[in-house]
Amino acid sequence: MTIVATPQELKDYLKDINKSIGFVPTMGALHEGHISLIKKARQENEIVIVSIFLNPTQFLKGEDLEKYPKKDEADKQICKLSGVDILFFPHAKDIYSEDEVSLQAPNVRGYVLEGASRPSHFNGVLTVVMKLLNIVNPTNAYFGKKDAQQLHLISLMVKQMFMSVNVVGVDTLREKDGLAFSSRNIYLSKEERQEALKISASLYQAGRMIGKNILDTKQIVEKMREILEPLEISYVEVLNRDFELIRHVEISNTIILVEAKVGSTRLLDNIWL
Repeated sequence: MTIVATPQELKDYLKDINKSIGFVPTMGALHEGHISLIKKARQENEIVIVSIFLNPTQFLKGEDLEKYPKKDEADKQICKLSGVDILFFPHAKDIYSEDEVSLQAPNVRGYVLEGASRPSHFNGVLTVVMKLLNIVNPTNAYFGKKDAQQLHLISLMVKQMFMSVNVVGVDTLREKDGLAFSSRNIYLSKEERQEALKISASLYQAGRMIGKNILDTKQIVEKMREILEPLEISYVEVLNRDFELIRHVEISNTIILVEAKVGSTRLLDNIWL
């Protein structure tokens, strides 16, 4: 595995390579969910590149940038064992300059759900992903479906900016108890982790209701909110895959999304139907 530190070094390294490239951008603290992205990239491409960059522009004032888990050496070993060919490990000074051009998230879809409680968050996400995709110029780029709004906005950016990369969404991986893998799970105490299971339990209940042909979204959301109590709920929404509110579940075109705080830890989860 080759470790590259600067954008120009990576571009120089790749300029004469005429092979399919699978790219997995991450913020580090890698877990099984990230490994599933790397494995899919490995299966579908001749070269696999992973980036580890804790992007400061997507954190709002007072958020957990400084205490976000950092496991650099462990991450390098995980990448090596997972068959990564190139690990891109840049510093912020190599990605950002003093007077930056930046992207603006869509006025509607970028400022609802997670964007409502974290205004400008998706500006930072889209800006750094655009930069990384331009540096790597991959054939395919892999993102987890757990961050459904992020995946949707990145796909929208690629389409609207006429970029040639293929964005691939990868199914959420869960721990044995049903909790979706997340770098932030490390913040949870033993008691909080038990409370966090209400999130996946609410989604499983939604799935059972739909299996019984209960498709009214108001009924589904009400039942999910009952299960989530007493967690601090940011939102429970049933949307189509264009991120529009719907009154009835549309099979093969629906996402049910939850964001809730467990203690001081914000957790996201969803199911795609």
